[in-house]
Parts: sequence; structure tokens; C-alpha cells
Amino acid sequence: MIRVVLPAHLRLLAHAEGEVHLDVEGEVTQRSVLNALEARYPQLSGTLRDHVTQQRRPFVRFFACSEDWSHESPDAPLPEAVATGVEPFLIVGAVAGG
Repeated sequence: MIRVVLPAHLRLLAHAEGEVHLDVEGEVTQRSVLNALEARYPQLSGTLRDHVTQQRRPFVRFFACSEDWSHESPDAPLPEAVATGVEPFLIVGAVAGG
């Protein structure tokens, strides 16, 4: 079981309360977690990644074990603590401005 923490506006869109728990088949990567998340909550499709390119949206960041994984390969294995559900996979809305 993978634990995913969504920002408040995406929890509201998905009608999810608190942490989201997902079952991910195979290797646990950003791509597999996001695929499972969008399969369970289709209304999130396109909010985290572009529909065509599958690239991360500009103001969305991914964190695992207190490290920014936003620029890592989407197919890189996530840390064991995330894969086993000890630590959550965080999806954060980035803030811009002065």
C-alpha cells in the first residue's frame, strides 16, 4: 500500500479525505503511483501531468522521504520507505511570486 498526500484543492476535486491509500502493481515509481492515483480518481487526470506528454505540470512538486523528486525520471524507483508505506509520497502545489 502506498500512502499519498494531496494538496487541499486536489483532495477537494477528488472528493478524498486525508491521505489516499493506493495499491500499486509492480515497481513503485512516480509514474506507477500517478497512474494508480488517476485510475482511482479520474477527475485528477491532467491536473498533475500533461495529457499528451505526461510531463509534470509546472506548479506541481513531488516529494519522497523529504527529498524533491520532481526532476527525477518518472520511472526511477521511489525509496523503499515510500514503497512499503512507511513514508508518504507527497504531491505539493508549488508557490511562486515574491
